[in-house]
Amino acid sequence: MHFFTQLLYDSTLELRIISKTRARLTEIKKMPAASCVGLALIVSAIFTGTSPAQIQVPPLPDPDVARLAELDAYWAEVSRSVKAGDFAAYQAGCHQKAVLVSGTKRISYPLSQALARWKKEFDDTRAGQRQSSVEFRFVHRYGDATTAHESGFFLYTSRDAGGEAKPEYVEFEALLVKEQGAWKIMMEYQKAKAEKAAWDALAPRG
Repeated sequence: MHFFTQLLYDSTLELRIISKTRARLTEIKKMPAASCVGLALIVSAIFTGTSPAQIQVPPLPDPDVARLAELDAYWAEVSRSVKAGDFAAYQAGCHQKAVLVSGTKRISYPLSQALARWKKEFDDTRAGQRQSSVEFRFVHRYGDATTAHESGFFLYTSRDAGGEAKPEYVEFEALLVKEQGAWKIMMEYQKAKAEKAAWDALAPRG
């Protein structure tokens, strides 16, 4: 008799566990959670006996934060390569099929043609015959994990040996894509010359 009593007890306990699990699943299904989070809630609810409503789910990381951090690093490398006269590094940040658009000249052409023209300035900078720098400030920054549209202004400053600094403020837009883990510019649209006031208005606020 003891054997059958224990068997009956085990069966009753098993039915209670199944019933409790089904109740947990029904409660969880009502929650608007992602499937992976829902699975974690199921496991936690079943094995800890905690109500899904009581489980603290950490917030998912903001994808915009990660993208903007990567793009900030991209533009910082552009600035570094211009200042150092590192043409190879600058070229590496450009897509092979990139396009340059000039609003003032009302023309567009392959960026590779502009790179061939700019190479001498990089070489002169690297040789110490001139100083060059570029900075960026943005108005809008749209995108997702693999595409980006950046718009704002850049300040390009050059100084020939013994000459005066020549700052150029330019309103621009850029389209970028992320391929094999690296951002590359697909289109650079130099819209128009800008005023210093527009640049100053976007200065970081301390």
